[in-house]
Amino acid sequence: MDRRDFLKTVAVTGALMTIQRSEAMDILSQKLVSATGKKVDLVAVMGGEPDVMFRRAITEMGGIKNFIKPGQKVVVKPNIGWDKAPELASNTNPKLIGEIVKQCFAAGAKEVTVFDHTCDDWQKCYKNSGIEAEVKAAGGKLVPAHLESYYRPVSLPHAKNMKNAKIHEAIVNCDVWINVPVLKNHGGANLTISMKNHMGIVWDRGFFHQNDLQQCIADICTLQKKPVLNVVDAYRIMKTNGPRGRSASDVVLTKGLFVSQDIVAVDTAAAKFFNQVREMPLDTVGHLANGQALKIGTMDLDKLNIKRIKI
Repeated sequence: MDRRDFLKTVAVTGALMTIQRSEAMDILSQKLVSATGKKVDLVAVMGGEPDVMFRRAITEMGGIKNFIKPGQKVVVKPNIGWDKAPELASNTNPKLIGEIVKQCFAAGAKEVTVFDHTCDDWQKCYKNSGIEAEVKAAGGKLVPAHLESYYRPVSLPHAKNMKNAKIHEAIVNCDVWINVPVLKNHGGANLTISMKNHMGIVWDRGFFHQNDLQQCIADICTLQKKPVLNVVDAYRIMKTNGPRGRSASDVVLTKGLFVSQDIVAVDTAAAKFFNQVREMPLDTVGHLANGQALKIGTMDLDKLNIKRIKI
């Protein structure tokens, strides 16, 4: 599939299909929003820059003020796990994070905090990902997450395998948080998206790998304080050698974005999108079905009101 054909890829309710003519795309888009009076459950945007796509998506969902209220302490949680430049798609796109922080302040947020429990040196990750500069320019603050003292014990009574976890104090103490992963290949989980991004708020990530990774990813998403939004960065997709990546040959420029409050649905849509780049059957991404079984969301996109936008 060449780049032109790929950028015609469309997120739809049952699957992400390739439409060959823009006229057909417009007709399909109209059908997706024909259910008047219903809120939009999921927005899929293609073809723009990360900040532009987010502005369009959040407008379709009624605006950022539907999710962020004046005076609130907000956490924005990207994937910043790796000491890599933005072009390698190891981390969430910095322009997207900067825009989200700006929008939170525009909605009246008291403070906006950004962090991740990184795999590489946290200071290098924050800086070289480009996220540190964007967050500071937008007025937000970054906090470290490399010491156990930053984490607080939390019970997960609805989980199957992982009944307790130590969660970063920024999440424990905030009013609301926004989950902003990058869509990419992962050697253990096959894909890392919104659900997998929760591992960056937990201290003991070794427990996940020792006690059924796919189940524990679903378990941590039973956390009572759920993200008010899940924003999946698919501007660049790391199709192979994830989660760290090796070179630019692992990356495809796809210019996509998915937004929903339903974490299973948004990850299902993003996983279907990934399949346009590289085959990855949904049943190999077991935490999706596990999450649905725990009733934290749905994989049945046909039941949702989805808005698809081509910029």
